Amino acid sequence: MAVPRTESVRLVPLGGLGEIGLNLMVIECGPSAIVIDVGVMFSEERALGIGQLAPDLRYLTTRQLTIEAIFLTHGHEDHIGALGYFLSKFPAPVYGTPVTLAFTRRSLAEDGPANVDLRTLAPGQ
Repeated sequence: MAVPRTESVRLVPLGGLGEIGLNLMVIECGPSAIVIDVGVMFSEERALGIGQLAPDLRYLTTRQLTIEAIFLTHGHEDHIGALGYFLSKFPAPVYGTPVTLAFTRRSLAEDGPANVDLRTLAPGQ
């Protein structure tokens, strides 16, 4: 992605700050963005039938950003649990370490779109 030097970079946390769960950070530059983690939060209100909460993606829809890539830091549900939901709205290649992608494959097999583009990253890449 070639970016003109006049474009600024915007960091937009859509969850995960001041709470455990819903981790999702958007790094935006011009009309393009990358996403770091796409997690869920486990509800304390199980009596209402709500088990997991997904991130609010209205910001991405409103900004009409092109998601170039998703980077996963590790395989805990609060970092990968909403990936299937996210990819159904914003298809993009997903990057992670072999262990993280193993957890991701398992999670997507239960609740995710088919043919997700998973790409392995090695330390130092």
